Amino acid sequence: MAKRTPGLRFQPSGGARTAPLPVGRKQVLTIERLAHDGRGIAFVDGRTWFVSGTLAGEQVEARVLGARNRVVDARAERILAASPLRRVEPCAHAGRCGGCTLQALPHAEQLALKQRTLAEQLARFADLAPEEWAPPLVGPEFGYRRRARIAVRWDVAARRLEVGFRAAASQAIVAIDDCPVLVRPLQSILRALPALLHGLDRPQALGHVELFHGNASAILVRHTAPLADSDLLRLRAFCREHAAQLWLQGKGEAQADSPGTPLGYRLEPWSLELRYRPGDFVQVNAPVNEAMVAQALEWLAPQPGERVLDLFSGLGNFALPLALRAREVVAVEGGAAMVERGRENALGNGLGNLHFYQADLSEALAEAPWTAGGFAAVLLDPPRDGALEAVREMGALGAERVLYVSCNPATLARDAAELAGQGYRLRRAGILDMFPQTAHVEAMALFEARSVSR
Repeated sequence: MAKRTPGLRFQPSGGARTAPLPVGRKQVLTIERLAHDGRGIAFVDGRTWFVSGTLAGEQVEARVLGARNRVVDARAERILAASPLRRVEPCAHAGRCGGCTLQALPHAEQLALKQRTLAEQLARFADLAPEEWAPPLVGPEFGYRRRARIAVRWDVAARRLEVGFRAAASQAIVAIDDCPVLVRPLQSILRALPALLHGLDRPQALGHVELFHGNASAILVRHTAPLADSDLLRLRAFCREHAAQLWLQGKGEAQADSPGTPLGYRLEPWSLELRYRPGDFVQVNAPVNEAMVAQALEWLAPQPGERVLDLFSGLGNFALPLALRAREVVAVEGGAAMVERGRENALGNGLGNLHFYQADLSEALAEAPWTAGGFAAVLLDPPRDGALEAVREMGALGAERVLYVSCNPATLARDAAELAGQGYRLRRAGILDMFPQTAHVEAMALFEARSVSR
C-alpha cells in the first residue's frame, strides 16, 4: 500500500461567502500549477481560479468565464510573463478551438502531466501506487486522429451555415478548414468540406458531419430533414473526388449511400481485420491502439490452456488478439449492435474460440451463464464511468490477473481500491498517450491476485 501524495491545493471553503465575480472581469494572476484537465490554477482573495491557456509559473491577465462562490473559471487574455517551457502552438486555431488544449506545452511535459494525474488519482482515491511504473505508450504528436466530428449549425438570424469545431468553453463554432491532428487523408477532406457545405441548396437540413479513416475514408452526413436531390448529387461528387464513402443518417442507423468496401481497420501485427459502421466505437489513434493491444497481451499473458474474459469488448479490439493466445475468450458488451458486429469479426477472422454475449455490465454478473467455470484472466475496457459492479466480482470469477484499460483515472482509482480490497495487488501501471495535445488521460493497470507468484 502506497503512502498518499499531496494533491491539488485549494483555498479553504469556510467563512463568509465572497461577493460574486461578474463574467468578463479581468484579473492578473500567477499560475501555480496545472490541474488534471490542463488548466492553470491560481489563488486570489480566497478564490481558486482555473485558467485555460496557461502554464505553471506564468503571470497572465485572465477573463472570468463563470464563478461559483470560491471557484472561478477563466481564460487567459494575455501572457504577461511566459513560462520558459511555452512553445509556439502548431495550430493556427489554438486558443479558440476547444479540441487541443495543451499545444503550448512540449510533448514530454504533456506526458509528465498525464503521469502525475494518474499517480495522484491512484494515491488520492485508492491509496495505491503500482509496484512498477511502465513507460508511456506514445505515437505521433500530430496526424494521428482517424475520426472527427464536424459541428454544423444553421444560423437562422444571419441565414448562414456555421462549420467547424466547438470553441473552448463555449457552444460557439470556430470556422476551421485545417486540423493538424487529423490523419492526412482526412486533412485534405476537411480543407475542402466547408466550401461544399456552404454551397448546398438546403443546408438547414444538416445536423453534423463525421469523418472516418481506416481501410477507406468515409464521410457521414447526419441530416434532420430530407436532403435536396441537388445536394445529394454534390455530396456524391465530393466523395468520388476525395475517394471517400458517403454514409447518410436520418432518424435510424447510418446507411451507406452505395455498396462498397466495408469500413474497417487492421491490427497488422496479428493479421486481423475489424469491420465497423459509423457510430461504432473505434479508438481514434491507430498507432497507439496497436501498441496498447500489444502491451495488453504482454501484461495479461494469456496462456493456451486458459479461459479469458473481455468486458466492454466493443468490436473485439482486444478480444480477437486474445483469442489467438487463449483456449477460449468470452467477450461481453452492452449494445446488441456491437455484439453482432463482434460476432461478425470473430467469424470473418476464423476465430471459433471467441464468443460474444450481450449483458448490462452496470449490474451483477454472477447469474450470467457464461460465467460458469470462471476465468484465469479478465480484461476490462470500460467507458468513463468505470466498471465498479464488474470489478466487485473479480474474486468470485476466479481471476488471477485483471487488466484494466481506462479512459478516466478517477474511476480507475475508485475501482482499483475495490480490487485491492479483494486481495489484488497493483502490479504495474502506465499511461497511454491516445490523445496528444490534449489533457485526456488513458491508462493501463495490471492487478494480480496476491497468491500469484511473479
